[in-house]
Amino acid sequence: MSHDSGGEPTAGPVTAASDRLIATAATLDDAGLTAASLCPGWTRAHVLTHVARNADALTNLLTWARTGRESPMYPSREARDADIEAGADRSLEDILGDLRTTAERFVRAVMEMPDDGWERQVRRGPGATGDPLPGRRVLWLRLRELEVHHVDLDAGYTPADWPDAFVRRALGETVRAFTRRDDVPPVTLDVDGVGVEHLGAEAPVTVSGSPAALLAWLTGRSPGSDLRVDPAGGLPVLPAWL
Repeated sequence: MSHDSGGEPTAGPVTAASDRLIATAATLDDAGLTAASLCPGWTRAHVLTHVARNADALTNLLTWARTGRESPMYPSREARDADIEAGADRSLEDILGDLRTTAERFVRAVMEMPDDGWERQVRRGPGATGDPLPGRRVLWLRLRELEVHHVDLDAGYTPADWPDAFVRRALGETVRAFTRRDDVPPVTLDVDGVGVEHLGAEAPVTVSGSPAALLAWLTGRSPGSDLRVDPAGGLPVLPAWL
C-alpha cells in the first residue's frame, strides 16, 4: 500500500489482511462466535459484523471519491450501531459470506477509481461530519480496521502477527496523533531497533519495547506487560486511542 502521497494505491495489503481475518473467523464454532472479544460489550460476532459494515462504509467513501457525489459512510451513529447489533445474531456461515462479499465490493471500488479520484476530498464519520481526507487514505483506514479488529477477535492473531509495514506506519501515525493531544501523559518511547519518540516534554518515564508491542499498548490492544519501564514501576495511564 502506498502512503498518502506518491505511487498509485493498490488493494493488495487490504486483500491479504481480509483473507487472514476471514481465515481466523472460519475456525470459530458457534460458541466461539458468541464469546467475548477484546472490544468491551462486543462478542466476536459483533466485531466481524462491524468489519463487514466498515467495508460498506469505506466503499461509500471510495464511491464519493470516484464520482464527486457525497456518499457518507453511514447516515448516523445510531444506524451504524443498530446494523452491528442486528448482524451479530447471524450464523457463522452468514457472517463469513458477508465478510467475503463486502471485501470483494471494496476491492472493486479500488479498481474502478480514476487517478484524480485518489486526490478528491471526502469526509468520514456519520453523515459525512468528519474531517476531510483524500480518497487515497481510505485504503489505509481499511487496512488499519482489519489489522486492529483481527487482534480484537482474541482468536490467535496477536500484535506480534501484524505485518512490519503496517506496524511502522501505524506507530508513526499514532505517535504523531498523541503528540497533538493534551490528554496524553508525557512519556518517552524507546522503540527497539528504531529510535526514541517523545510524547510531551520532560517525560518522567521511558517505556521500551518492540514496535508492535508499543503500538499494541498505545492503541489499547495490550496492557503492556511485555514492555520495559524506566524507572521501574507501572506504565503511564493512556487515554483512548481514537
